[in-house]
Amino acid sequence: MLIGVIVACEVAFWLFLVAGLIARYPLRRPRLGAALLLAVPAVDLVLLAATIVDLRGGGTATFAHGLAAAYLGFSVAFGHSMVRWADERFAHRFAGGPPPRRAPRYGWARARHEWREWGKGMIGWAVACAVLLGGVALVGDAERTEELWAWAGRLTLAMAAWLVFWPVAYTVFPKRAPRGA
Repeated sequence: MLIGVIVACEVAFWLFLVAGLIARYPLRRPRLGAALLLAVPAVDLVLLAATIVDLRGGGTATFAHGLAAAYLGFSVAFGHSMVRWADERFAHRFAGGPPPRRAPRYGWARARHEWREWGKGMIGWAVACAVLLGGVALVGDAERTEELWAWAGRLTLAMAAWLVFWPVAYTVFPKRAPRGA
């Protein structure tokens, strides 16, 4: 059941985001757009509530509970920048706004960008781990929360791999612009 809630929350995130931007730009209804965009973070609260209800009801933590915590953490960390990314594109397409910013592609600017993104990832990791530990405390039974501990390890491993293969790699081996570019 929780996997279905996660999928529904992801769909709702994008529906509220697109609806808010359509209301803001093509329909020229900024108040309605703002109200719809404010519903985007409310989706995370629905997922958090569903996860808590499931665990409080005596359920054993499963892969889905860990996935919900990861979704919440990374939604908190990257949600604002995803909304800004979409807003720039809608503003450019429907309101004559400037062309959207692109991530730097070369040199130290690219390395700084990778470090910033990884930093946001670490915020997501911290929030997800806090939710996982909250679940462990909420359940209070080591046998029923093994999967939550496993998710903390998975997320830590993923963040370590991200660190090595992107920010560190772009810092040590900065990508150079092609000649004549």
